[in-house]
Amino acid sequence: MELDRRDFLNSPSAKTVRFGGTVVETLAKHKRGDSRDYELLKHQLADPDIKDAQIINWLQEFRSCVTQLTKDHEQLIYTILRLPWVGRSPAVVEEYMVFLSNLVSAQTVYLCACLKMVVSHFTPKRVTVCEGGVDISDSDDEDENLPTNFNQCHQALQLITRYVPSTSRFLMPILTDHFPFVQKSSTTLECYAHNLLRVAVYIPSIRRDVLELIIGKMLKLDVSAARSDIEESEEAAQRVEETTEEGLFDMDEDLPAAGPSRATMAHPVADRLDTLMAVMMAYITDACHVDGSLQVDRTKDLFRDLLSVFDKLILPTHASAHVQYTLFYLCSFRVALAEAFLDHLWKILQSPAQPAVLRQAAAGYLGSFLARAKFIPMATVRACLDLLLSWIHGYIDSQDGSGRAACCDISLHGPFYSACQAVFYTLVFRHKAMLESNMKKGLEYLQSLNLERVVMCQMNPLKVCLPAVTSMFAAITRTYQVVFCYSVIERNNRHVLPVVRSSAGGDGVTTNTNPLDSFFPFDPYLLKRSVQLIEPLYRVWEELADTELLPPKAGPQGSREDEDDFLCGEAPQAEGIVGMTPSSYESSLHSPSSVGSPPLSFQRP
Repeated sequence: MELDRRDFLNSPSAKTVRFGGTVVETLAKHKRGDSRDYELLKHQLADPDIKDAQIINWLQEFRSCVTQLTKDHEQLIYTILRLPWVGRSPAVVEEYMVFLSNLVSAQTVYLCACLKMVVSHFTPKRVTVCEGGVDISDSDDEDENLPTNFNQCHQALQLITRYVPSTSRFLMPILTDHFPFVQKSSTTLECYAHNLLRVAVYIPSIRRDVLELIIGKMLKLDVSAARSDIEESEEAAQRVEETTEEGLFDMDEDLPAAGPSRATMAHPVADRLDTLMAVMMAYITDACHVDGSLQVDRTKDLFRDLLSVFDKLILPTHASAHVQYTLFYLCSFRVALAEAFLDHLWKILQSPAQPAVLRQAAAGYLGSFLARAKFIPMATVRACLDLLLSWIHGYIDSQDGSGRAACCDISLHGPFYSACQAVFYTLVFRHKAMLESNMKKGLEYLQSLNLERVVMCQMNPLKVCLPAVTSMFAAITRTYQVVFCYSVIERNNRHVLPVVRSSAGGDGVTTNTNPLDSFFPFDPYLLKRSVQLIEPLYRVWEELADTELLPPKAGPQGSREDEDDFLCGEAPQAEGIVGMTPSSYESSLHSPSSVGSPPLSFQRP
């Protein structure tokens, strides 16, 4: 095929096989009202079997009269822009790029059309196989030349940018409009996101907008793939795989058993999200390192951009499960970044000017980040706890000094309750590290936090915090005699929390076990490919040692197979929340995997 093409290009006679006059003559005739050659020219340019030599010939002629190609000839220009130049011979690609440069320099009216043409090549073409008049295939073209094709597109875009410095102003809306629908294949989304991030490298002024665009699409995928649905899909796929391996029965090759590889998510939406997360984390790594060495200034710039996107998109999005790990991963590069992120969250939490919902979300991020990130040193954990407890005690002081009787009211004290829960959650995960090096000093520190005042205050935070968090916190603080929570928990159980009607309608009601609508954003990461970068940085839940628990009741204790099951609970029960008293808490103590939605509650033993 290549040999035939080279022979054709080397044949002088082949270059002249065309109909009509030269481009200059054709334009002149068209101006006089004779459009026959003009229409013939457009028809020949639109020929799907057009040869390389013809493309080169015409492009050279068009360049010679580019000043005449005004807006009156936009249909002709659009036809030229549809020429299949990507992936052609180097001679065609070079000639086409020169033509584009000349066109945008002489006729800036076509700048957006040229940009749209280049961006349209950022995804692989769809290949449809038709048999008997029926389309039997419509899949991504797995062209081994895709990297080369994408390189050519970026060369063209860089040329246009060089000749028209204002290109960045017009490019971002085009990139947004051409973003594939999130239900497209993983390959399509991967290619487009990868190419957008490449554009951000040589046009840095649009990087924040590019990150915002990609993360916005990722969030749509994230919130539409519920954690429980992902887990169920993976479990079902695992069962099918095990059945197949055992050879219990023959499976047709078209059935799922033949199916997804270990690196592919069984849940289709999760698989697309996993692909985009892998692309984003690869970009973060490359943007911050040169030859494996961290570049501090570049890392700070990226951190600022990602933090801006976090504030605008991620923080207000409730119950996203994975996208926030982009910042988690970036913060692992330096402790200073993690501390800057924590400081940012702290400022949001304690700012009365922020909406309560964002302050509560910031508290959730604070607690979850402190609990789960292995790279956060204990000194930083203590500093954050000091800040949180200082603010919490100050809040209690303000309520006590207001002259009004404080009460348990989420609408009034939402940020306060979320801050308390962040403290309890952090202590549940990090108390061992606090105590293991020096038990005496560790206990003195815990005593200095004056947690008893928080637990006993009139606003009663234990009443609204998640039962799993409350139960674990109560068990730990009782073991080390820091504070005794069970009297408060038992009293709370005698006062049923407000009920909410079932979302299914009807007269059925259920107890709301998650009145704060809490979620911990850094719950276990479920995506198979990108988890490889998160796993070494992540602290999984470890069951409490027997010495930290009360003596178990008679009878065997249930066990869970989940690696990280801190917030695993049973189905909500209409009978109400069961308190974790010394006689009842053990049955629910095999706890947390995910807090998320819907809320979790605990059954009576």
